[in-house]
Amino acid sequence: MAPGSPLADAFRKRAPKGYNRARPMVLREDIADVPTPTGPMRTYVLRPAADGRFPGIVLYSEIFQVTGPVRRMAAMLAGHGYLVAVPEVYHELEPAGTVLAYDQAGADRGNAHKYGKAVTAFDSDARAALDYLRALGCCTGRLGAMGICLGGHLAFRAALNPDVLAAACFYATDLHSHSLGKDKHDDSLLRAADIQGELLHIWGRQDPHIPLAGRELIKARLEEAGVRFTWHEFNAAHAFMRDEGPRYDPALALVCWNLVLELFHRCLATGA
Repeated sequence: MAPGSPLADAFRKRAPKGYNRARPMVLREDIADVPTPTGPMRTYVLRPAADGRFPGIVLYSEIFQVTGPVRRMAAMLAGHGYLVAVPEVYHELEPAGTVLAYDQAGADRGNAHKYGKAVTAFDSDARAALDYLRALGCCTGRLGAMGICLGGHLAFRAALNPDVLAAACFYATDLHSHSLGKDKHDDSLLRAADIQGELLHIWGRQDPHIPLAGRELIKARLEEAGVRFTWHEFNAAHAFMRDEGPRYDPALALVCWNLVLELFHRCLATGA
């Protein structure tokens, strides 16, 4: 992007306050135990180390909690001028700091927790994380959400809160089947009309967890509910954004990061 070009000028107008491309974007990381109705929620908070106020984003992990790839996602967002909170989604089910391994045992444990935790607890966690970000002095008060896999669904549910202005949902599992949480019976799509912000949905066509019929059901419901959203399907497997393992597609990940940053710069930076 050449300095002084129309694209560069447009980016600067949309970029969050505090974002300065001319200086290194060194990051700061803190740890907070955020109070929730179901106990303290270990949360990792990343932001630019420079002084300033930044839009806040809750970043939701996959079922393995805050792994290395998820931390690097948080750093990517923070490095573009955002205050990023990454909560441990199973904080009441695992000791603080627990990271599940990317193996069958880790997947089995993570999936068991996904279906063992009440949807109301996921929702109260979201509200607590959003309130925590808003209360920080370095937050502009403009809030968004992003998530992958389980986190894609949790970002969708976070967007049910009216103060979430934008949410990026990557291959959101259990959304089409209404099967998130205890009893495997959520109301996420039924409540789609409650979403006031803008959604970005990204899917992999070769993802067995969300088949074509499921994707079509979700899209039709969003259209019916009048939700503002953009929709992208790529030739990719599940977890193609995870920069670890055989399904990672780095070229496609770069395309998707551009989509995410365009959404957040446009929706969260304006008026900040």
